[in-house]
Amino acid sequence: MQPTLTFGVFLVYFGLLSCTSATSALKILTVYTHPGKSHSDVFDPILRELTSRGHQITTLSHFNHSTPEYHFETLLFDTPINHLDINFDNSADFFGPVVIFKFAYASCVNDLKSKVVHKVLHEKSRHFDLVIVEAFVGDCFVPMGHHFGAPVIHVSSSPLITWFSPRFGQVINPSHVNNFLNAPLFGMNFLEKVKNTLQTGGMIYAYYYFIGMAHHYTSARSVYKNLPSYDDTIQNVSLALVNTHGSLHGAVANVPQIIEIGGVHIAPQTDLPKNIEKWINESKDGVIYFSMGSMIKGHTFPEEKRKIFLKAFGRLKQRVLWKWENETMPDKPDNVMIQKWMPQYDILCHPNVKAFIAHGGLLGTTEAVHCGVPVVVMPQFGDQHTNARALEAGGGGVVLNFREADEEMVYNALKTVLDPEFNKKAKELSARFRDRPMSPMDTAIYWIEYVARHKGAHHMRTAAVGMPLYQYLLLDVFGFLAVCTLSILFIGIYVTKLFFRLVMSMFSKSDKKQKKLKKN
Repeated sequence: MQPTLTFGVFLVYFGLLSCTSATSALKILTVYTHPGKSHSDVFDPILRELTSRGHQITTLSHFNHSTPEYHFETLLFDTPINHLDINFDNSADFFGPVVIFKFAYASCVNDLKSKVVHKVLHEKSRHFDLVIVEAFVGDCFVPMGHHFGAPVIHVSSSPLITWFSPRFGQVINPSHVNNFLNAPLFGMNFLEKVKNTLQTGGMIYAYYYFIGMAHHYTSARSVYKNLPSYDDTIQNVSLALVNTHGSLHGAVANVPQIIEIGGVHIAPQTDLPKNIEKWINESKDGVIYFSMGSMIKGHTFPEEKRKIFLKAFGRLKQRVLWKWENETMPDKPDNVMIQKWMPQYDILCHPNVKAFIAHGGLLGTTEAVHCGVPVVVMPQFGDQHTNARALEAGGGGVVLNFREADEEMVYNALKTVLDPEFNKKAKELSARFRDRPMSPMDTAIYWIEYVARHKGAHHMRTAAVGMPLYQYLLLDVFGFLAVCTLSILFIGIYVTKLFFRLVMSMFSKSDKKQKKLKKN
């Protein structure tokens, strides 16, 4: 083939390839209003993967996600936020339903006032094929989909929050499906079912009327133009990508619109810092890693509890890596190393790390399960109680009540998870968690692109979406059957009475005839 012809074919091929890439590339708007860093750590890898595949991302967030090598634009909210640094003293009541509702309303209303939001909405050059919104603090950014004529996808860094389930027609039978704040995951007793029923129903209706509707008819309508009803707006949500997996949180009858991507943030391991790697490698009996996540600071440990843990650590052969934000720690034994920040995932997957002490946050929980490391879980708030019970039920950890814990309880919990038999159970859970037809990341990307390809993929909706409650609960059917049953009973009783009257009348006439015959 001549060089000029070869070059021409190459140009044609390159042109076709460019056109194909341009056609398949999506313009995606993502909105993450929650100021918690752990939430951002779940979403960030998804956004980076989307950009690496040629899609153009614009993000509204409190954290900078931008990458210079790809088309990835972050627009930071210019409204003040409350940084969520929580102490052990206030963690027990943090993220209860009432607190979440208050935070959701304040955060949503606050961020709608941001100048960058109005800039995105009113720039004529802005166009998006898809809108991805965090399912946590409210629905005030779901109307972005209506504004740009684009389908909407929810992403959840935790188990799907209970009040978002009805918009997908998801079955939330409280007899066996717990709400995201209710710890008993399997085998609830009667009183736990009563509590679960009241919590589930209460949260759904409280959110719908006092948060969702309030956002829609106050703040949202002042920002968006020609906004449809609240129900029509939220039903534009095509599907939810949820950071869970059945191997950990148990089997749930999910509708097709709910896709589990638990562990999506987990990336290939990287090299450990030299000092940490040396500390781990030189421990003949292994290492215990101790961290309470990014929101609860280790240095807020009550002094009495800190001494209890240090005494328990002093009785162990293993070394301890403790994420501790202060420079020093009084009375620290020689087998304990403290540091303000540690690469958690890389530590957990080191073969010489034998146990993990944690608070039950979903990122740390899935990392421990992925690496096969057993956990002593001390849940503090939110979904951590549910995650802890799920981990315990799956054989990956034990739950320790932080407020009741003494030295013996801490020591015994650690001895339990350090036992080789318990380690075997954690490895089996890890094998179930990893065994999937597609990786969590590939699953997330596939369904995001699927929704765009099929213009919202509304064919995935079940008939329950938008169905009135009385129909969803079959109250109309049960009412009809009750009326039919009562009518049949009434008619039966009426016919029976007539029959008996007729029989009695016949007997009465017969008796009268016999009496007349006797007289004659």
